Amino acid sequence: MTAFRIAHISDPHLPPPPLPFRWSDVVSKRSLSRFAWRRKHHRHDPRVLDALTASIAGARVDHLVVTGDLVNFATPEEFAAARMWLEGLGDPAAVTVSPGNHDALAAAGAPKGFGPWKAWLGDGPDAAFPHLRVRGPVAIVNLSSAVPTAPHLATGALGRAQIEAARGLLAKAEGLYRVVLVHHPVAAGVVSRRKSLTDVDALRALLAETGCELVLHGHAHEALLTGVKGPGGATIPVLCVPSASTPTGMAHDQAARWNEIAVSRDGEGFKARVTAHAITADLGVETLGGYVLS
Repeated sequence: MTAFRIAHISDPHLPPPPLPFRWSDVVSKRSLSRFAWRRKHHRHDPRVLDALTASIAGARVDHLVVTGDLVNFATPEEFAAARMWLEGLGDPAAVTVSPGNHDALAAAGAPKGFGPWKAWLGDGPDAAFPHLRVRGPVAIVNLSSAVPTAPHLATGALGRAQIEAARGLLAKAEGLYRVVLVHHPVAAGVVSRRKSLTDVDALRALLAETGCELVLHGHAHEALLTGVKGPGGATIPVLCVPSASTPTGMAHDQAARWNEIAVSRDGEGFKARVTAHAITADLGVETLGGYVLS
């Protein structure tokens, strides 16, 4: 069969549109985050993001997943701007968004339930996570670890209800190539405690019991291949990509990259080949190479 091809990007951190002054923002985490953005905005170049998404469009993949941090302060204006960006990527049925911590930075004033992005979260009318999207041989189980946090924290949480619902979706999709999306890392030691998924042990226990074929995440702003335990002592591969808007030459951040995951039948199971594509200094995109996930 022809391979089903998934593109994975993360953490685009779209440039914020002009934002009105709100007294509520002065006393919220948004004020601190805006100060940090003034110091770090050079790490995110919209021209890099444009080059990366143009490369994906040219590759004509079957599905694009974005694992969070589309925006920076979670304001209504940013959500509207991000929706326009998502519309430019193509049919919402072919793009799935898993929200990140910046997308839920402050509860006050943020769109409830990521409403402006509903068409990119899942297929059904229910706004609650998790969502299941079946595309060809692939079952995408979309989780949200995005919750408001205190200043200086970038943690995430899924909650017991979402984890239990994910158990049912993973069981329902058994026999397909199950891809779990979540913004925060799942493997140990990837990020510091203040940036971690607070109930990651519960998610790992779920994956060890029910299994899946692949986990995709962001948040770490690095190109990573890690793993977590699956059923019977197997290892579930876990992939992360750098921010999709980071240019080359940054001292502390890897340059933007997108991963292509080509899923095909292999006997009674599946084979997935990962090909990495990275931004260059002249805003081109080069293919770095690939490998096969067992």
